[in-house]
Amino acid sequence: MDYAFQSENKLFFALEYCPGGELFFYLSQIGRFKPDAARFYAANILLALEHLHSKNILYRDLKPENVLVGSDGYVRLTDFGLSKENINGTKDATSLCGTAEYLSPEILQRQGHGKSTDWWSFGAIIYEMLVGLPPFYSKDREKLYQNIKYEPPNLEYEFLTPEARDLF
Repeated sequence: MDYAFQSENKLFFALEYCPGGELFFYLSQIGRFKPDAARFYAANILLALEHLHSKNILYRDLKPENVLVGSDGYVRLTDFGLSKENINGTKDATSLCGTAEYLSPEILQRQGHGKSTDWWSFGAIIYEMLVGLPPFYSKDREKLYQNIKYEPPNLEYEFLTPEARDLF
């Protein structure tokens, strides 16, 4: 955020202009990334999450739509509306929030969650960059939630490297 101001009824945030748009746009156009591109964007996201977590901030809405590409090609996270401060433990947050395809099992089980939920979403984005779909995707919301809670991701794609399979 570069600065903020408010009117009588609204709060405004001025953010850096990111002419590259959303990571989601690239996924929708390309389908899946080459491993080197996925590695580059994953490294960017990892650094952003590490920084937030070092400040005890839980992001909770990591998804391709919230990853913006700047003019320098590096990514920025946006939309901190679901973030939560002062998260130290593994069960400090209890809200059911986030985007369905990227929710962690602990959020769905409603037993409390912590920073690991951001790492789960991070893994889901890496998977999506490499495969072209979120790891537990289903059009049926209940089936999606069951897949997240109880099923392993499908790693049977011939184009996944042994290193990628090991990551998941």
